[in-house]
Amino acid sequence: MSNPGRQLYAIYLGGDPAPGRIGEDHEVVFVVAEDPTSARRQARAKWTGDDPKPHVDMIQELDVVDGYEISLSATDRPSSALRDLTYKPSPEVPVDPH
Repeated sequence: MSNPGRQLYAIYLGGDPAPGRIGEDHEVVFVVAEDPTSARRQARAKWTGDDPKPHVDMIQELDVVDGYEISLSATDRPSSALRDLTYKPSPEVPVDPH
């Protein structure tokens, strides 16, 4: 990687169910960190669920995916916040406007 000491991590977060739900809330976040401990801390800070204390269900360092090496380069660009425009929620589930 072109940024020594920093790795890309995918982290699967979980939290207690939101009001009216019967199952845990989950989301996947990506962070760049020097080690898994720092990655966990950064990931929990990105949690958007109702539970104020999310837990980490899974953490995976991403250095090679499907035969492609992942490299990191510093940039001045802000994080991308693109949404999946192909996602179609079911009509009975309210959509978060954010």
